Amino acid sequence: MPDRLDGTVALVTGASSGIGEATALALAEQGAVVALAARRADRLEALAAKIREGGGRVLTLTADVADEQQAREAVERTVAELGRLDTLVNNAGVMLLGPAVDAPLEEWRRMVEVNVLGLLYCAHAALPHLLRAAEDGPRRVADLVNISSVAGRRATRGSGVYNATKHAVGAFSEALRQEVTGRHVRVSLVEPGAVETELASHNRPEILEGMIKQRFGGIERMQAGDIADAINYIVTRPRHVAINEILIRPTEQEA
Repeated sequence: MPDRLDGTVALVTGASSGIGEATALALAEQGAVVALAARRADRLEALAAKIREGGGRVLTLTADVADEQQAREAVERTVAELGRLDTLVNNAGVMLLGPAVDAPLEEWRRMVEVNVLGLLYCAHAALPHLLRAAEDGPRRVADLVNISSVAGRRATRGSGVYNATKHAVGAFSEALRQEVTGRHVRVSLVEPGAVETELASHNRPEILEGMIKQRFGGIERMQAGDIADAINYIVTRPRHVAINEILIRPTEQEA
């Protein structure tokens, strides 16, 4: 039977849309108080209103996790205002695809800053609080869920830097898991395939019309709620069960 999250606090980054938004709603339904972090304040407030309408308690945090100070402040404000931190979902990420030759270096830089450094900043700030929650929290276990991608398992042309960032997330997650699992902080890696979210929309028009449509245009993509279900499953396991990794693809996605 799943464990509810009553009495716990969860921080979700990239919560203004897509997987982050769906995950925040799912965790609130399980009884967690949820802190929402993202850059778009208006979207966060709209999501917060939904959670409050359902009887949940929520905190909004306008932050760009690629900025170390903003990432740290998001974690510290969560603890200061909500009293603790039991779950961190590192969901914020960007996917900017295209050939390496003549690629805009700013796109590569942004992916490294958000997908790798942003995740590391949040994890570093959260770990002391997660360790404390595992010692004295209502469930005596804490969760750090890192959202990667199928791109973190296999490299494909036109995705080199995105692949690199997601491989980094996988390596960090496994190494950290080995360090803290004995103290009942569970580190989990979620690797979605194609999901119908805003993630691809930030690509240049020629990339959207070419590469992305060629790869995924002919399949039925997953919805954000499908990934939120997987995250919800991870964090509601009993204390003695750790889900280390979930690879989740649309049924029609071959690679």
